[in-house]
Amino acid sequence: MTERPSSSFAKKRHLYSRLALILAGGVAGVVAGLAGVYGIATLTRNVGGDMACRPAVELASKVAPFVRGEVAAVNIAQRPLKIPDLAFQDAAGKPLTLENWRGRTVLLNLWATWCVPCRKEMPALDALERRLGGPGFEVVTINIDTRDPDKPKAWLKEAGISKLAYYADPAAKTFQDLKAIGRAFGMPTTLLVDPNGCEIGTIAGPAEWASDDAVKLIEAALAGSKGGH
Repeated sequence: MTERPSSSFAKKRHLYSRLALILAGGVAGVVAGLAGVYGIATLTRNVGGDMACRPAVELASKVAPFVRGEVAAVNIAQRPLKIPDLAFQDAAGKPLTLENWRGRTVLLNLWATWCVPCRKEMPALDALERRLGGPGFEVVTINIDTRDPDKPKAWLKEAGISKLAYYADPAAKTFQDLKAIGRAFGMPTTLLVDPNGCEIGTIAGPAEWASDDAVKLIEAALAGSKGGH
């Protein structure tokens, strides 16, 4: 007795369907793995939703039109987010936290000497500080090298970086703290923070901070902040 064609086809179709589901699951797993390794993600996670930061979200919507060109990769805040009171130190080893900048707009940047894109954008950050730095605004670059504390200082001197104040976090806890709230996926990581310590925008990766596009973005943020330049 031979098997009916319809029965054979049904069995094959069932087998193919199971194989397709297995393959789809495998692809999804690979994509998830790559996201974990390479930081393929969007800056949408928002922990806390501090209502005190609502003005920062309103400011973010106002500066959104300036997110273009060289700073097109900046992710504008969609919901209120208070940035953790990050702890680090100055060149003399004096302990500092982000709270020390309360009342000022800050472009907060994490960098390391082993990070090529970080080193590449440092001159532009230095130029931005030279152009816009003042009582109401500072580019705060925090080095997170965990070995040889003299190396980043030597590199900055060699690169001619003179306007940026030196800040460091040898334990790299600042990166972990930002990662915990979905604001650090790799290096460099840069956040635009309002005078109350709230997120205006975040960018994962380098940008040309000395460009007219970047300057206009920062100026728009300063104009809308009480701690404007």
